[in-house]
Amino acid sequence: MKLLYITNGIMGAGGLERVLSIKTNYLVDHYNYEVHIVSLSENMEKPFYDFNSKVKFHSIAVGGNPFEYLKRYTKGIKRIVNIIKPNVISVCDDGLKGFFLPTFLAKPCPIIYERHASINLNFNKEHTGYISKLKKYILHHLMQRQAESFDAFVVLTKGNLKEWSSGNVKVIPNPISFYPKESATLTAKKVIAVGGHSYNKGYDLLLQAWKKITAVYPDWQLEIYGKSDAPGTFVQLAEELRLLDSVSFFEPVQNIEEKYLNASIMVLPSRSEGFGMVLIEAMACGVPCVSFDCPHGPSDIITDQADGILVANGDVMGLANAITHLIENENLRKTMGAKAKVNVLRYLPENIIKQWDDLFKSLQR
Repeated sequence: MKLLYITNGIMGAGGLERVLSIKTNYLVDHYNYEVHIVSLSENMEKPFYDFNSKVKFHSIAVGGNPFEYLKRYTKGIKRIVNIIKPNVISVCDDGLKGFFLPTFLAKPCPIIYERHASINLNFNKEHTGYISKLKKYILHHLMQRQAESFDAFVVLTKGNLKEWSSGNVKVIPNPISFYPKESATLTAKKVIAVGGHSYNKGYDLLLQAWKKITAVYPDWQLEIYGKSDAPGTFVQLAEELRLLDSVSFFEPVQNIEEKYLNASIMVLPSRSEGFGMVLIEAMACGVPCVSFDCPHGPSDIITDQADGILVANGDVMGLANAITHLIENENLRKTMGAKAKVNVLRYLPENIIKQWDDLFKSLQR
């Protein structure tokens, strides 16, 4: 089977890059796939995550005004498709342009769309003006219509399934990155959050909640791992809230598993998610998670009050109370952490990648 992934970038430290490394490595090692990945304007140096040496990378140079960008994008994709002649193409692009690839390419083979984010990601800021609301309506309509042009449209959770009206939508969750034999002791006075510094990740809400927590438990620390934004938005907010004594920011690290194992609570304050990869990573390390019940993913992964805690989306006080509850109850942390480590087994690669192999092969009939 010759498989081509089309994505914006593969060199970075994001969740999509991690997932593609797990999936492509498993497909190459266990199913003997020939895997190609095409990305945009990348120098193709060593990726942040490890990929099998058999995975072949391609880059398309794009840029200029929107028309020039689109011209280079479509021309480059067509050229690579003609060279590789894949059996299946899988599009991993949560922007608008990826939705039009079946039209641009005229379906040389079955084409799948992998949706790695909630549709709320495209509309998570308030649209108040008439023009803004019109743009939102048009964008939403185009995405829904173009979803029907794919042979399969794959989302990550049951909640995401409800966001799309097309009849070709399927649910295949992400595979877990690692599953260590050991578990966190959950005795360290440390809370961890993982994800890039963007509005959608909700670190402003987390810092507001942490302000309330650290006033009562000043000996607890919050560590945030993720690519920072150029203005340093959340670092500045932490400084304004006078939290820098108890909050530390770190760029992405290769050994994030080690960081989970040294934490006692994982928190996900996102406004929306496609899945919540960091939740299953923390759970694999036996760490209980506190998460906003945002659209979509956390409610599929966490069994509320059993292996973690779900909080009403955007409820800062609720988030602070849930974290405080676990800070105050070590036995509860350990009970939830143990259940989390068991419940997350359903996301092991051998359980998830088989679903992808079955889908790819079904499209060849």
